Amino acid sequence: MSAFADLSIMTSADGGTGTKQSIARGFGGACRTYDSASRLQKNMGDSLLARIPSELSPRAVLDLGCGTGWFTRRLAANYPDAEITGADLAPGMLEQAKASGPDTALWLNADAEQLPVADESVDLIFSNLMIQWSPRPEVVLAECRRVLKPGGFLAISTLLDGTLRELKQAWAKADPGQAHVNRFVAQGDWRTLTADILPGSELEVGAIVLPYDSPMALNRELKHLGAVFKGEERRRTATAPGRFRAMCRAYPGNDTKEVLATYEAGWLYWKSGS
Repeated sequence: MSAFADLSIMTSADGGTGTKQSIARGFGGACRTYDSASRLQKNMGDSLLARIPSELSPRAVLDLGCGTGWFTRRLAANYPDAEITGADLAPGMLEQAKASGPDTALWLNADAEQLPVADESVDLIFSNLMIQWSPRPEVVLAECRRVLKPGGFLAISTLLDGTLRELKQAWAKADPGQAHVNRFVAQGDWRTLTADILPGSELEVGAIVLPYDSPMALNRELKHLGAVFKGEERRRTATAPGRFRAMCRAYPGNDTKEVLATYEAGWLYWKSGS
């Protein structure tokens, strides 16, 4: 029997329906442009895959926050005898993933905070750059702990405080007092959180710096990923073109041939029962 129920969950126990639906719409709307823009996601996901123990022979694998299924396909190729399930909050992403296969994978429209998955039923959870979008990452981690079998392995990547610091600095000058960049958990807080929920887990951190032709090219990539600013304090109307031009002028290195954006990356690994 499959460990995964045929359920669709779009809300959380705390009633955060609106925010989650907004996130699902945002990423779903980017499903056709995501893969072409996802160089950070591919970079971090490759590192995550490389750290899965080579001796692991999972029978049930969950790609949590699978998006377009890029890494679901990699997992299916790596573990051809396993039951592979890709789960995502955004129906649009799942439709794109289904269209690309593999045909043997199961696809689950689910909220990572309320997984319709049996206790101790999964051998490997792979989750690449999903958890930073959850307002309650501690609940996601507890769910992962719940569904992992004893001896199962969890591999999660996330973004930490300091990510897109250059963009934040530019917007602070161009539009003082108005948030434009998503907030991320500080490294120290993340270590405290994971130590409490996943004792014995390992967190690796590092900065990834990517070049862009211009600040507008960075903004365009974030839009193509569906990773635009999602804070509740965001403006409900479009940002005026003049503010965008002011942000571009204020961006560090804007007078050079290319600008840089820093992503503070975190990779979390945990073996259940360790």
